[in-house]
Amino acid sequence: MVCRCGWVNQDPLYMEYHDKEWGVPQHDDRKLFEMLILEGAQAGLSWYTVLKKRERYLEAFDGFDPALVARYGEDKLAELLADPGLIRNRLKIAGSVKNARAFLQVQAEFGSFDTYIWSFVGGSPRVNRRASLQEVPASTPESDAMSRDLKKRGFTFVGTTICYAFMQATGMVMDHVTDCFRYEQLCAGEGEPQLSRDL
Repeated sequence: MVCRCGWVNQDPLYMEYHDKEWGVPQHDDRKLFEMLILEGAQAGLSWYTVLKKRERYLEAFDGFDPALVARYGEDKLAELLADPGLIRNRLKIAGSVKNARAFLQVQAEFGSFDTYIWSFVGGSPRVNRRASLQEVPASTPESDAMSRDLKKRGFTFVGTTICYAFMQATGMVMDHVTDCFRYEQLCAGEGEPQLSRDL
């Protein structure tokens, strides 16, 4: 029997996300923008709720192209709020547009969002050794710093807990528990990752 992290349920969609995507270092700006928006949409909800709506988000938000999302006006916002396939929270949907505009500013300043966001972990994944879910923190000093700086740059729905979930999802930190089959696979995939202190 395959051993996975304890937060995964038996839905094939959830298992595939855990097995193929969660914790894999992500450096594509559009994917990073997607995860930023989806993690913000998750606030107060479960990731499973968001994951089931992900395909509709991809369609409704123009493939998570930040340049397109940044230009959304009131008509588009009204359309998104009326879409039953999305989480219809006015602040979250308006926040996506605000975040797209801030995202473009970061790209302009740093050359890519990837360069900026990975600076919070020194450019390479922090590989943790968590024996159980109980050892995984909700936030860290690094996610605190990321949250503060994103807010300063005009982003919203980027509290420290959301930032840490984003870091886990995009492989900035590797928080698969040590008995999960993906732990050794991802360590091997990184070549010889620098095992950091636990965040």
